[in-house]
Amino acid sequence: MAFDRNPFADGDDEVNPFADQSARGNGSANSGFTGGAFYMPNHGRVPPASNSTLSPLPPERADYDRGATIDIPLDNVKDLSRKEKDLQAKEAELKRKEQELRRREEAISRAGVVIDDKNWPPFFPLIHHDIAKDIPIHLQRLQYVAFTTYLGLVVCLVWNVIAVTAAWLKGEGVKIWLLAIIYLVSGVPGAYVLWYRPLYNAMRSDSALKFGLFFLLYAIHIGFCFLAAVAPPIIFEGESLTGIMSALGLLTSHVMIGVFYLIGFGMFCLETLLSIWVIQQVYMYFRGSGKAAEMKKQAARQTMMAAL
Repeated sequence: MAFDRNPFADGDDEVNPFADQSARGNGSANSGFTGGAFYMPNHGRVPPASNSTLSPLPPERADYDRGATIDIPLDNVKDLSRKEKDLQAKEAELKRKEQELRRREEAISRAGVVIDDKNWPPFFPLIHHDIAKDIPIHLQRLQYVAFTTYLGLVVCLVWNVIAVTAAWLKGEGVKIWLLAIIYLVSGVPGAYVLWYRPLYNAMRSDSALKFGLFFLLYAIHIGFCFLAAVAPPIIFEGESLTGIMSALGLLTSHVMIGVFYLIGFGMFCLETLLSIWVIQQVYMYFRGSGKAAEMKKQAARQTMMAAL
């Protein structure tokens, strides 16, 4: 039984798809094989594209160099050196001043002189005032009351100026107003320097001499407050102080001004009573601590030295 070798062959000619088209000649061109819808016959060579090969990019030069050195102008180097020397000189000068200041502080501390920072009043510090830090705890209450009497004197003198100014505007004369201003301007700093500061230092250092100075000058303060509360016209010029006698005289003519004077009278009375209590308490402490006997011994010793 004979079988057909290739049932799909076209005729008797064998077709080799890998054979050269030129060798096949027209035989393949006349072939009846269509290859289907996607068959595309190639009857000639396709010329190669002219730009099928990309040309390489030209090499680029790198802009960095790790081994390169930076040129610094010589003028900048000189300026840096000069500034460095100036800074060293200033540092040496500051060290010298600091050492000098430290030596002065040590010398002052050895001499017993205390340098206090100004802290009162808080809005405009003028003086040093720190009872909680400077005064012993068992004397702080008494020192606070003494400070209250100082502030009370300031309030009394300020109110005295207000009342006397009102009386002056009502026709009582400008002389009483000038005297009231003098009382205020001289009384406030005078009270601080003459009796409050000596008491503060006496409480702080427990000095018998400062206690004695306080007793003398604080007694004058109490006498002034008593006279201001009375305000006799013999000693003071008319109504320059808001005492009881000035208030009674003004109540008959100017009731409102008389009321102002009565308020001032009450202030001076309260200031006098509180000041008497302070000097009594300070004296009791002074006697109880033995400072009175020490003061007598110092007075006797000074008298003996003067006699010799």
